[in-house]
Amino acid sequence: MQRPPAGTIPDTPGSYQFKDAEGRVIYVGKAKSLRSRLSNYFQNPRNLHTRTRQMVETAETVEWMQVGNEVEALMLEYTLIQRHKPRFNVRYMDDKSYPFLAVTTLDDWPRAMVMRGKRKKGNRYFGPYGQAYAIRDTLDLLLRTFPIRTCTDNKFRHHERLGKPCLLFHIEKCAGPCVGEIEKDTYDDLVAELVRFLEGDTDEVVAELERQMEQASEDLEFELAAHLRDRLSAVRKAIEKQQMVFPKNEDADVIGIHDDELEAAVQVFFVRKGRVMGRRGFVVDKAEELDRPELVSRVLERLYFDDNPIGWPKEVLVPELPADPALYEEWLSELRESKVTIRVPQRGDKRKLHATVTQNAEESFTRHRLKRSSDHNSRARALNELQEYLDLPYAPLRIECYDMSHIQGTDYVGSMVVVEDGLPKKSEYRRFKIKTVEGNDDFAAMEEVLNRRFTAYLADRERPVEERDGKFAYPPQLLVVDGGKGQLTSAVRVLDELGLREEIPVISLAKQFEEVFVPGQSESIRLPRQSEALFMLQRIRDESHRFAITFHRQLRDKRMTKSALDGIPGLGSTRKKRLTKELGGVNAVKRADQETLKALSWLPDEVAENVFRALHRPGG
Repeated sequence: MQRPPAGTIPDTPGSYQFKDAEGRVIYVGKAKSLRSRLSNYFQNPRNLHTRTRQMVETAETVEWMQVGNEVEALMLEYTLIQRHKPRFNVRYMDDKSYPFLAVTTLDDWPRAMVMRGKRKKGNRYFGPYGQAYAIRDTLDLLLRTFPIRTCTDNKFRHHERLGKPCLLFHIEKCAGPCVGEIEKDTYDDLVAELVRFLEGDTDEVVAELERQMEQASEDLEFELAAHLRDRLSAVRKAIEKQQMVFPKNEDADVIGIHDDELEAAVQVFFVRKGRVMGRRGFVVDKAEELDRPELVSRVLERLYFDDNPIGWPKEVLVPELPADPALYEEWLSELRESKVTIRVPQRGDKRKLHATVTQNAEESFTRHRLKRSSDHNSRARALNELQEYLDLPYAPLRIECYDMSHIQGTDYVGSMVVVEDGLPKKSEYRRFKIKTVEGNDDFAAMEEVLNRRFTAYLADRERPVEERDGKFAYPPQLLVVDGGKGQLTSAVRVLDELGLREEIPVISLAKQFEEVFVPGQSESIRLPRQSEALFMLQRIRDESHRFAITFHRQLRDKRMTKSALDGIPGLGSTRKKRLTKELGGVNAVKRADQETLKALSWLPDEVAENVFRALHRPGG
């Protein structure tokens, strides 16, 4: 890569992007001074870290964007990484999808629920928690004191129509808003008290319950006093489940890290009002050179660029200060709208808790490595063997495999599966409906699929980087087609026509004897029966076959399964399947009256009316 002319790089904060020969962004960085930072990349390559040297050798150009200050540079860098997902930037893998306790404050009658996955802005979330059963136990205790609804919206509307509450109302775990047993203002107060309790303000809730219990006792309302006593007991049990670790006014996030040269495991405890309110963990794949302060910086970015469900901490405790502590404190203070400090705990309870979190990170790292160790070495060995046996210029880090599926030429489909670093990358699997082939002709079908895939790749390559859709952005380093010499000939013909023959190596894998055919050789290559390379090719071939068969069956079932319930607005495949199952078949649905359909709590009234009208109109 040519160094930009002297004096053209500005001495200002900003973000820079290295791009490869195809214009793809392969690395994004930020700098207080673009000129100073970029000059480090153009020194003697032997002085660069291995990964940095590989990135610079892959890059063809470097571009940059100037901003007003370092915080803006940090935010621009994160935005560009999220948009382009550069191959040489670090990658993050959450070790699991942690559950949250959500209070849907956006609803007219808010509900409490345990959930995972995407969060809706405006609702309140508490956690994440380590185990779903623990949060459910806590919620069950709290409902005795804060009896807000936990039912789905469909069930709520169903009981609203019936005018009868569900079992939870009768066992005093719901205030019965669906049947008007509680006023809206009183219900909102219950929700606010629950949220305040979950935020850590437990003393006020306990004191208020004690006051009400004593007052009821003085007024000789012993039944009410006993009820309040039970509620107070439930609250205290819930408080016991929240471990007190700091004084009650402390809000802190405690970050523990354990790493080696390739990866790092991160564990975070969220402490609010002195209690551990949640935890989170993820693994960092060090695709770029990182020392300890830079690793801490990346961890902070990962944590706080996401929406923080339980509020921002006053203090962040880390194993080592980030590369630029003042920058990150300024950024977090802007998010919190008050002062945030980042520091390394030295003594006392904070040092002790940090050691516990770090131990959690070490155990998480060990579990992650044990999970991968059984196959990580074999995958690396398989890729190296493929390079050796097939005489490839590189170990094929990206492999694509294609297969066809049909029955006597009907519902003809093709599949494309992708394997990167020896692991399936299901987000890039693709399915093709065959459009131009008549009858049973696997060779022509293979040509159509490959033509469409690589024509899309070439078209995408010609577009400006910001307009590329990314579906076929990267070519394979090894193209595998399922079949023998005929399928290989079809694949080679497509690559020749598109001018990609020299760029993309191609082989075919025949099912009989597991023979590997390569262009220009009449005899097949027999890989050793117990070799990791052969096992990998077999797994890829089997996965492409499975993916093609699944798609073929979906099309066939859709074509063959027609019923009177097709085409009814609002009645998709899931609802249709559930409706016929609950009522006992299509004929039973036809016989059902409108009230029976509306009584199904999960079926909206509008859809029930659509079903009834469709089945009872003339000719329906």
